Amino acid sequence: MGFETHLQTVQDGKIKIDKPKKYKVLMHNDDFTSMEFVVEVLMSVFRKDEVTAILLMQKIHIEGLALCGIYPKEIAETKVIQTKELAKANKYPLKCTMEEE
Repeated sequence: MGFETHLQTVQDGKIKIDKPKKYKVLMHNDDFTSMEFVVEVLMSVFRKDEVTAILLMQKIHIEGLALCGIYPKEIAETKVIQTKELAKANKYPLKCTMEEE
């Protein structure tokens, strides 16, 4: 998988290269996944420091979801997959999604 690049011809004949699209990775609240596990995932998968991970976990818990990061498509997909695999291995239904920015 490579970065998606789109070429467009502009009226004066010059070629414009669009930047790759970015994707938001969101983590959703549920009634079963432990808060400690969510903090661990935020630190290991999303490379958040402990304080930031705790604040994000609280936001997820209170607001129902939180933005974990914005990445190129392939990286966002990888982080969603890693999160889901960790959750499944630990028997949690943690939901992590991505959407175009």
